Amino acid sequence: MSIHPHISPHLKQDFLASLVVFLVALPLCVGVAVASGVPAELGLVTGIVGGLVTGVMRGSSLQVSGPAAGLTVLVFEAVSEFGLAALGVMVLATGLLQILMGSLRLGRWFRAISVSVVEGMLAGIGLVLIAGQLYALADTKAPSSGLEKIAGVPGALADALTDTSSLASLALGAGTIAVLVLWPRLPGKVRSVPGPLAAVGLATLASVALSLPVATVEVHGLFDSVRLPSLGTLGDLADPGMLATIVAFTMIASAESLFSAAAVDRMHSGPRTEYDKELVAQGAGNAVSGLLGALPLTAVIVRSSANVQAGARTKAARVMHGLWLLLFAALLPQVLAYIPIAALAGVLIHAGAKLIPVRALVPLWRESRGEAVILAVTALAIVSVSMFEGVLIGLGLAIVKTAWEASNLRLEVVDKGAGPIQVHLSGNATFLRLPKVLDSLEALPQDRPVELDLSGLHHLDHAFRTALQGWSERHSATSAEPVKVTAAATEPVEVAAP
Repeated sequence: MSIHPHISPHLKQDFLASLVVFLVALPLCVGVAVASGVPAELGLVTGIVGGLVTGVMRGSSLQVSGPAAGLTVLVFEAVSEFGLAALGVMVLATGLLQILMGSLRLGRWFRAISVSVVEGMLAGIGLVLIAGQLYALADTKAPSSGLEKIAGVPGALADALTDTSSLASLALGAGTIAVLVLWPRLPGKVRSVPGPLAAVGLATLASVALSLPVATVEVHGLFDSVRLPSLGTLGDLADPGMLATIVAFTMIASAESLFSAAAVDRMHSGPRTEYDKELVAQGAGNAVSGLLGALPLTAVIVRSSANVQAGARTKAARVMHGLWLLLFAALLPQVLAYIPIAALAGVLIHAGAKLIPVRALVPLWRESRGEAVILAVTALAIVSVSMFEGVLIGLGLAIVKTAWEASNLRLEVVDKGAGPIQVHLSGNATFLRLPKVLDSLEALPQDRPVELDLSGLHHLDHAFRTALQGWSERHSATSAEPVKVTAAATEPVEVAAP
């Protein structure tokens, strides 16, 4: 029996890459699950589905899917509000929506979403994630809202310094972060072990060897953690809050996956991503993950870049990584019980920091202050209000900015001192420019005739046309001669006689 011809030439590279991705994914799957307020095993289940379901489907051949740090905050809020039993239903609905959108060929439209909104979304998530995990680092409970989390961090860390158990937890977490920061600077042979695995492994060894009094991962068992959705939870889909959460899951998971695909495409010279098919693949993964009561999955840039850098050539690498996760979850789940929560918190704090585009902010401000403002406002809105509303605010700002830039309008007033005043309008006349234009028109002398030339307009919307008609009638009523209008090529403007 021969191996499939598309896989066999690269089987060795894909096999080795799959082991690297497995070692990167393992601590992240567990950490995201714990931070999301669900059993650690569900993080592994989501990673398994990302490999064995999404991994075999067409779309992007080298990016790897699984539970993402970017959705941790939203999942935690959803589980706190609706309960763990409802999570599977929401993730299932998310997957079905993604399949529908991909089938309708809407995947490519996610590339039209403002990059500043996506980066602002990730920055806001990163800030809330870091603030929340600092409490886990200090072995204390985090407040509910993003602002309260950030405001309470200094007090929580100060209290931790006076408690032996909290101090040990804080030291382990800080050590984990230090390993992650320093790992890329170590010799190449050492770096063959993925940083997250090394950091969590060293923290676990230190915790066991020193018998530190720190909280560790609770193990429930793989089959006990999986919960199929019940008919009762399906009825909860009518809840407006749950529907809003599903929409947020769908939009954020889809945008993050497709932006990740674009980034991964720049890392290799292989086949390009088919965006609509990739959206269907992500939807299929979420549908299965939801049926198992697990977390929403997205394409994850950390795992995907590790896959490419490890030499993966085909999707076999990501499929095999899912298989290794399955074997670990089935054969060695008790190992999870030794992992300190603080170590996982350190991994997620490091991941959250990478979500904040600190280095890109200054160049973005120089290049486009409007885009920088959208990024900052989106991030702050997510921190101060919520994930869903923050993203909506960012999208609204991006639309307004685009509309403002599209309505490029020039107003020129020519007054030779005698005869009619000539007013020339050119460009795109939309309601966004209306207040300034009306101010200029109403400031013209009331007793002088006016010639209004609109022939240079490419577009004239209804609001602008109506406002010009109203002003023309008012001015004509006080002037010796009615306003003479040269109509735009696109829309005629009728001016009533005085």
